[in-house]
Amino acid sequence: MNDENIPKILENEWSLRLRHFEKVTTTEQSQWLFSLIEVKNSFLFHLKRCWSCSHFIAIWCSKNPEEFRRLVSSGELYRSYEKDEMNGRLIKELKNAVNEDDLFRVLRQFRNREITRIIWRDFNRESDLEETTLDMTSLAEISIRHALDFLYRNACQILGTPCDLNGKPQKMVVLGMGKLGGWELNISSDIDLIFAYPERGETNASQCSLSNEEFFVRLSQRLIKSLDAKTNDGFVFRVDMRLRPYGQSGNLILSFAAIEEYYQTQGRDWERYAMIKARVVAGEASDGAELMKLLRPFTFRKYVDFSTLESLRKMKILINRETQRKDISKNIKIGFGGIREIEFIAQAFQIIYGGRDVRFQSQALKDILNLIEKELLLPESEVKKLRESYKFLRDIEHILQGMQDLQTHMLPNAKEEQLKLAHLMGFINWDEFMLVLDNRR
Repeated sequence: MNDENIPKILENEWSLRLRHFEKVTTTEQSQWLFSLIEVKNSFLFHLKRCWSCSHFIAIWCSKNPEEFRRLVSSGELYRSYEKDEMNGRLIKELKNAVNEDDLFRVLRQFRNREITRIIWRDFNRESDLEETTLDMTSLAEISIRHALDFLYRNACQILGTPCDLNGKPQKMVVLGMGKLGGWELNISSDIDLIFAYPERGETNASQCSLSNEEFFVRLSQRLIKSLDAKTNDGFVFRVDMRLRPYGQSGNLILSFAAIEEYYQTQGRDWERYAMIKARVVAGEASDGAELMKLLRPFTFRKYVDFSTLESLRKMKILINRETQRKDISKNIKIGFGGIREIEFIAQAFQIIYGGRDVRFQSQALKDILNLIEKELLLPESEVKKLRESYKFLRDIEHILQGMQDLQTHMLPNAKEEQLKLAHLMGFINWDEFMLVLDNRR
């Protein structure tokens, strides 16, 4: 990456951002920043890069100058987190939360700070692809887990505790699907979730008890709102529930038995493909293990018959048709040679081999590519190309989304935005960037 200077055309945007910061902050806050950039050239370069290329970071820093100052002073912009460090910080932030308004505020403010740190490190290549996706996945998981714990406690106080027929308390299990399940979440991703609870029963309220189903439907609605709703502080994560049984027409949450019956009797091929990524991200560990055990026979079959291969062929045809649409040629996810095609290659091997070899049941794409190479299922040179292309495309994806904190996969049309992307990817100009991109796809 060229570390000398940002392109001249972006200097104007940097100057505007700097003047805006000076205008909306106190004299002391502005002086702190000016004194810092005078003595730390590397920080100045990184700040220029982020403020000129990411509207989200520039606005967050101006709106939260003291939090930005603490983030810089802590050194967290220039080091990786220790294990569970992010979780420990959120626990501390939630310590004084007493109601849902507090929960919403803390989760959103925490998210914005952490996203700023993640984008900063990604844009300045202080972190690699694996660290960026793991940090994003951790942020999503701890947000889901702590929101669920908080809301469950509140719901039990008001509605009573849901219990099975033997009086054993019941808790909700959350499955993370897609990139959340694979520890591969991108910078401004939505999160695909499926909710479940162990058994039927009712709450132990002294009056007006509810069925477990009704209790958990209400809890599911509150959990989605705690993450997805937009407030003055923004949102935490956009929540997508369309992968659940029966899709948008189905209940928000089902019992383990109902989920097992659905997949055994009505589960479709594309749902098997999606279920490869399923992973428990919240709930009791024992309940989660039980649910995954019930789902595994549907996802990974010991014997692969012609119908399995035929379904893979049909899915590939659909992917090919989609890549040929003119309006998605600039889409790095579903366009020709995009992220989805690489993921399909890996998951096709999982469908074929996963029922007989548990190593192919990993949710992480990098693990599967390593296995494909180790077992000589594809030439080493081809696996290397897949890895390199995947990393290149995911780096582009994070830059596109980090610019505005928007979920997009489209290459920009505006010349200034093209220059920002090329610059952050380490290229002198757009043509040089596109030449390499075309070779990767």
